[in-house]
Amino acid sequence: MDKVISYQIADSIDIRNFRTAFKADPLYGDADELFYLVGVSNYIYIFKYGVVSFFNYDPVDTSAFLQLILPFCRNPFSESLNDEFLVETGAPENKVRHNKIEIISLDRQLLQLIMLNVSQSVALDYYSELTSRLMEETNYQTQLLEEKGRLSISRKKLKKFIGKTLLLKNKITENLYIFDSPPDTWEDERLDKLNIDLNKNFDLRERFRNISEGLGIVKDNLELFKDILQYRNSVVLEWIIIILISIEVINFFIEKIF
Repeated sequence: MDKVISYQIADSIDIRNFRTAFKADPLYGDADELFYLVGVSNYIYIFKYGVVSFFNYDPVDTSAFLQLILPFCRNPFSESLNDEFLVETGAPENKVRHNKIEIISLDRQLLQLIMLNVSQSVALDYYSELTSRLMEETNYQTQLLEEKGRLSISRKKLKKFIGKTLLLKNKITENLYIFDSPPDTWEDERLDKLNIDLNKNFDLRERFRNISEGLGIVKDNLELFKDILQYRNSVVLEWIIIILISIEVINFFIEKIF
């Protein structure tokens, strides 16, 4: 039984420069992804959102390739996330189970579809982790607001926080094709059915929605924090103006009296 294993190794991978440097012609390639056959039956699928997927690769060759692609990674991880899926051929019918797929025979389009879904799954794990961190930071500020009636975050840090949230949301929307079927499935009923089954198996849509909703909550909280800081700053400014006017009035009376 063969295995697909996908690794989230970085924030992103420079697809264009890697394609130029790697001396092999991809079976499929565009600005976002590269799909290679290496040797007789070893496949590699590379995605610009930082995921590399392997089929029929041993751990030594996998490790060697991950080192090879490292210079083309932006913000590489010290420890990568991974997800794996078993592929069993020679089945009487194509069927997706919890941790494996049973198929009649394996072809390039089918394998590419399996590797895509496993890669999107591990990418969702990564984005879910980032969203959880943002939620924790937001909840800390909310709890502080409840207990002490104030925020401990500066305007500059808040703006960076908002930017980080929006960037993550845009990155997820841009890179993941959860709601769009791959082009190969458009005119192939067999591939389309398997893609739907794989989506359900990895619970991709529900996980995607959970991340989107989490980021929406974070964004709403940050907007509220921004309004509170703006109000606080406007109050401070009003008091400064009042104090300056008071000083001017006092000076005026002192000059009149003396």
